[in-house]
Amino acid sequence: MNTTEKYLVGVYDDEDEVLHAVTEVKEKGVKIEEVYTPFPIHGLDKAIGHPRTRIPIAAFMFGLTGLTCAQFLINYTMVFDWPMIIGGKDFFALPDWIPVTFEGTVLFTAFGMVFTFFASNSLWPGKQPKTFDLRSTDDKFIMAINMGTNKKSEAEIEEILKASGAIEVNVKQF
Repeated sequence: MNTTEKYLVGVYDDEDEVLHAVTEVKEKGVKIEEVYTPFPIHGLDKAIGHPRTRIPIAAFMFGLTGLTCAQFLINYTMVFDWPMIIGGKDFFALPDWIPVTFEGTVLFTAFGMVFTFFASNSLWPGKQPKTFDLRSTDDKFIMAINMGTNKKSEAEIEEILKASGAIEVNVKQF
């Protein structure tokens, strides 16, 4: 079983060029796997066709879980397990629980988002990253095209990339 993936990698100099190249390449029927840039480019995710992220929903759910767990812990310990009257306050003193509830919400959200980030980006110990071109961390913009998901030939895609402004086109296998 052959597990190697073949990619055609277009290297660009300018962020405006790569943004226009994405639309040009997609209009010609080529599926783009990903575009790697040294800094964020406004509108690139829409141009590539990435769906809107659901990370805010995950953050809300982790925060809600933290709020629920903090409220349950405080309620259980202060009302049922060991009720004590402190400073003449009731057992169920909700306003006094707000700081601990807030901190529990923030703690669960922070840890949950870290784990969500690692899971969504397939980052785990021992994972070897796919590095298409080391210059993408410095000053170049890299467009990676998976040859297995495209119907056009390698020569056609290479011609399309060069016509869209790529300064060089390389073949990379993983």
